[in-house]
Amino acid sequence: MWYLNIIKRKGDIIERLCGIDVMISYLKGRLETKNIDSVIIEVGGIGYKVFMSRNSIDNLGDSGKDVKVFTYMRVREDDISLYGFLSNEELKMFEKLLGVSGVGAKSAINILSNISPSSFALAIISDDISKLKSLPGIGAKSAQRMVLELKDKMKTADAIETEVTSSVYTPTNDKTKDAIEALQVLGYARRDIDVVLAKINTEELTVEEIIKQGLKQLGM
Repeated sequence: MWYLNIIKRKGDIIERLCGIDVMISYLKGRLETKNIDSVIIEVGGIGYKVFMSRNSIDNLGDSGKDVKVFTYMRVREDDISLYGFLSNEELKMFEKLLGVSGVGAKSAINILSNISPSSFALAIISDDISKLKSLPGIGAKSAQRMVLELKDKMKTADAIETEVTSSVYTPTNDKTKDAIEALQVLGYARRDIDVVLAKINTEELTVEEIIKQGLKQLGM
């Protein structure tokens, strides 16, 4: 029957999409509607429903204005959804969260609705289980699993854009090295970090204390 052919064609399309990398890098158009967990953005006469964190939705501004939203297209056998982000930093953090066991797209968006990417990265790097547990839906085991699975990824070179600069500061211990890596993950240039840490007596401080003092002087 005719409707069976339509269903079959739809299934074939979904199957092909699931088998390839589909990417809409960003949407640029007019913000039509803002909902609790999503927005509608009109691009070329087509309205795209985009799921976003509450923080991003709040910062989009009023309906009717032109916006640009970075996107992640999630393709499943029974669903194709777009997730939107105001910055590449938030998008990259979302992708990292999807790599954690038991964390789906909705859970990742919920986390980013309640904490900024930089604050989340700091909590992971400094083993701040209490901070992670304060997020909705995150218990002690989930927080520990996030630290275990994400901490090394937060320190890898592909998680940050490093600058090739001459250093004015040489780390004196592993704590300082960890603090430098953490501050780079948060987006600060190595040159600026070196200048700040050169003024701090790090010997008696923990990694978290070094990071906090560094952030204070870097103006966060």
